[in-house]
Amino acid sequence: MVVREDRMTIGSQHLALRDQVLAELRQRIVNGDYPPGERLTEDRLAADFGVSRNPVREALRIVQAEGLVTMTPRRGAVVCTPDASTIADLFAVRTSLETVAARLAAERATPGDVADLRALLEAARVATEQEDFSRVAELNNELHLRVIAISGNPWLSSISGSLYLHVNWVFRLGAANRAPHSWAEHIRLVDAIEAGDPAAAEAATSAHVAAAAVAALDNLKRG
Repeated sequence: MVVREDRMTIGSQHLALRDQVLAELRQRIVNGDYPPGERLTEDRLAADFGVSRNPVREALRIVQAEGLVTMTPRRGAVVCTPDASTIADLFAVRTSLETVAARLAAERATPGDVADLRALLEAARVATEQEDFSRVAELNNELHLRVIAISGNPWLSSISGSLYLHVNWVFRLGAANRAPHSWAEHIRLVDAIEAGDPAAAEAATSAHVAAAAVAALDNLKRG
């Protein structure tokens, strides 16, 4: 198991200790440092993070509620393994949310908004070429969340946080195969937003989410 070396030490940020542990635990699950099926005991996590068991216990309760871990008899916390039903539900919501966001973004995007999206595309291109798939996954989320922000619809923004935690996780599990295709699909979406073409933006998003769903299910079968 490879753990990235560039993380901040727990306790070094001006956040409640539980929140720091929670953020780090989420990151390690989503990045695959703690892969699906991995057992996460309080003692093990406390040692990994250099903290007591109390903030670990609190963080585990939250990631359980978020669907990242499950509590099993005699084993304790185990990282969840996304199944076909979970993936289907996730992408059904993505399709509805992202097509609306793309259409609105195409109607409302400013030149500055488009420049921001182009910068994210360029960063994703570089990360893809460097096979830095953790960074690709982060940029994938940033781009989709930026489109939602550009849409100007506060309801879309309010429900996107928890959803995109899971989008990032599912994407990261198959990023090595998915990244080049995702980047090309994002270009078509941003082109449509820049052109101010809501129908094309909606179509590009619908095709992108459908392709991502197929890739996620294929990765599940391979696993």
